[in-house]
Order: sequence, then structure tokens, then C-alpha cells
Amino acid sequence: MKKTHQGFILLTMAAIVVMGVWFAGCTTPTTPAPPEKEKVLLATTTSLYDTGLLDYLKPMFEEQYNVDLLITSQGTGKALEIASRGDADVLAVHSPAQEKTYMDSGKGLNHRCFAYNYFIIVGPESDPAGIRGMEPVAAFTKLYELGTAGIPDVVFISRGDNSGTHSKEKSIWATAGYNYTTDIQKSGAWYVEAGRGMGETLQLANEKQAYTLSDEGTYLAYKGDLDLVPVIDQGDILLNVYSVITVYSDKFTPEEIAAANNFVDFMISPEVQDTIGTFGVDKYGKNLFTPMSGQCSQFSCDCTSPATETAPAAA
Repeated sequence: MKKTHQGFILLTMAAIVVMGVWFAGCTTPTTPAPPEKEKVLLATTTSLYDTGLLDYLKPMFEEQYNVDLLITSQGTGKALEIASRGDADVLAVHSPAQEKTYMDSGKGLNHRCFAYNYFIIVGPESDPAGIRGMEPVAAFTKLYELGTAGIPDVVFISRGDNSGTHSKEKSIWATAGYNYTTDIQKSGAWYVEAGRGMGETLQLANEKQAYTLSDEGTYLAYKGDLDLVPVIDQGDILLNVYSVITVYSDKFTPEEIAAANNFVDFMISPEVQDTIGTFGVDKYGKNLFTPMSGQCSQFSCDCTSPATETAPAAA
């Protein structure tokens, strides 16, 4: 009996060992989930997005800083509005006057310019208004005179969306001596406010065989689908400078502001400046944007200082 009892105990212990090994083999070791990547929300103008530049730079930034870059694209005015509510972390825009107002409000930090190109006036190859090669302000004056006189085929499509391009258009009208609200808006069927992004505005102008003001980069990106051609591409007033700004809100954590500052530093870094300088060359035969590359004194902006501000300067 004693031997039988001992055998039973040994069999029971062996069974326990076998079951333990079996359960160990069937159980997958628990691996801690990787921490969720920090998200950086960029509010930007349509021209930087429509050209594909930001999509091109996005994986480079995400890999370098181990973050997810989320991009929302509207006109500059809308992007600044989103930032003013604290619904974005960083801005990439191109309307110096609007940017100054935003910075003066105390809601922006580390304002840096990173690239430029030029606006162009595009229109039908036939150029029904006869403005090809004119100085931009004189061309706008002639468009107004012919348009309000009801000359056939003279139509101008405006962004009409408070974007950087729309802001530039209004400044050209002002330089020509016109009040945009009282003289231009609702001045006749010749003047159409699209309320759309640059790509869509170009497509609408193409459908109507009309004139419009476009940044050169977006025009080149859409050129293959358009019958429109540049009729005016010279003039200092057509300069188009792009800037990046850290959004500030007292609700933001230091980590969120630091992540936005990283994007500012990324955009003005030598490596990214070189990338911007070659972007588009293989596809369009020329770069869509000219990087500042540290040479920005003629634009009255800062394009080299590291983004070190984390709060507005004390008044």
C-alpha cells in the first residue's frame, strides 16, 4: 500500500509538471505596448499642400522626431483662425500682413521664413484683355476697366477666401487705387469670387477661360491639366514669402510647444532647405519653391535663429 501511495504521488507531481510546461508553451509573454506617438497638428495654406511639398517632407519629420504630423490645409486666413482658437500646434503660411497681426496678438512664437516664390497672373493663351507682359498693377487696372465695360471674354476668378493669395490680390487692387470692398467686389459678372483653394480656383478659371492670380508652385503642379498660361510673371509686388510659426496657448503643455518648435527648426534646417530647393525639379523642370538657405535679410524676416521661445515675451 505504501508503494502504491508513493507511486500515486509521483504520478500526480509529474502530471502537474507536464501541465505547467503545456500552459507555459501556450501562453504568449506579455509585451508592453509602445507608447503612443505625440501628434503635431500643422495648419497650412493650400499652396504648400497642393504642390505636394508637405506630403514629401512629412515622413522625414516624423522619423526624425518620432511623432505623427497631422496636416489641415486651408487658406492662410482660415489657418490663422484655427491657430487663434488653439486648434493647431504650428503654422505654415504666406501672408506677411496677416502673420504680423497674428504675432502681435501674442498667439505666435518663433516666426521664421523658410522659402519663397512668386505669384503669377495666368489666363487664356489668346489673352483677350491684352495684358501679357504688363506691370502687375497696370494689368489689374486694365482688367477692371475692360471687365466693368462688359468686354466679352474678360473674366477674373478670385480666390475670395481670405487666403494669402487673396490677400496679395487685394493689395494689388489697393496699389492700383481701388477699394476692394466698394470697387471690386460685386462690380459685375466679370469678377467671380470662387471661395476655393488654389488648385480648385485654377480649375475653375480654366473652365471659364478666365484670368486668375496664382502662386507659381501650384500653377506648375496643375499645369498639365490646364489650358491657361502665365501672362505676367514679373514684378516685385508678386513676391510670395512662406513662413512657419509656433502656435502659443496657455493651455498647451511644454511638450506640445517643444514639438511645434521642432517643426520650425526642421523647416529651416540645412538638410530640409536643400530638399526644398530641389523639390519639383525632376517633375516640372524647375523647383517650385526657393529656399531661404540663410539668405533672407532682403525679405526683412528671420530664417536662421533656432526656435527657442516657449512663451510670449513679457510686456
